Amino acid sequence: MNEIFGLDAYSPPQIAAKVRDLGVGKAALPLLTLSLLGVLAGAFIGLGALMFALVTSDATLGFAASRLLGGVAFSLGLLLVVVAGAELFTGNNLLVMAWAGGDVGTRALLRNWAVVCAANFVGAPGLAVLVWLSGHAAMNDGAVGRTVVRIAVAKTQLPWLEAFFRAILCNALVCMAVWMALAGRSVCDKAVAVLFPVAAFVAAGFEHSIANMYLLSLGWLLDAPFGLLDFVSLVPVIAGNIVGGSVFVALVYWIIYLRPAAASIHEPSLLEASGR
Repeated sequence: MNEIFGLDAYSPPQIAAKVRDLGVGKAALPLLTLSLLGVLAGAFIGLGALMFALVTSDATLGFAASRLLGGVAFSLGLLLVVVAGAELFTGNNLLVMAWAGGDVGTRALLRNWAVVCAANFVGAPGLAVLVWLSGHAAMNDGAVGRTVVRIAVAKTQLPWLEAFFRAILCNALVCMAVWMALAGRSVCDKAVAVLFPVAAFVAAGFEHSIANMYLLSLGWLLDAPFGLLDFVSLVPVIAGNIVGGSVFVALVYWIIYLRPAAASIHEPSLLEASGR
């Protein structure tokens, strides 16, 4: 398989084995470690959202250029998660690859998701507070702050069904970015793998629950016309992200590469990736 894909990258069956084995390790992380890594991931994704708002606040950019450049800037967040190390709820939907084969139990899976999502919801708003206190929103004659408020208000007003399907599409791309980053052996490999899927979901206007935690928090701090109860708009986005990542990526690839009948076909590659 490596002869096809080249010696510098892991093949898809090897990526599948890596995702499964990483999922087993993530599910077994101690609570404090998992929580702190989750807080970091929330802050990292918040930094990506900060860069997106900064770029899109420039009114001189055309629509397509603004969305695309904003998406490229947002990729900072996932690149920090992948390279620096952090636990991101949306990316951890890939744990379903370990769960589907029985390597991780349902309780361990749900524990990981609950702890990481809660920790992300500390890190992202925590960064929003720091950004608010820094006066960052006043940049570009206040256009940065107005952009954040506009984005946040639009997210609270998005119909739930539409938000759900946008979130499915978002996390399918996010998990594909993580999947492809695991194929790489260098930071440059991982950066290229992350850049295009993340830029695509952001430019297309899809919904990422952790980015929304940051944007809603900062928008609220900037006196956007909505209340704390409007944070319930995160519910369909979280649900859609779970479906997009766990079903459309993790479960599909488990069926292709790791289910017993398929695993026997890819046995040499799977054993090499697992170090068995």
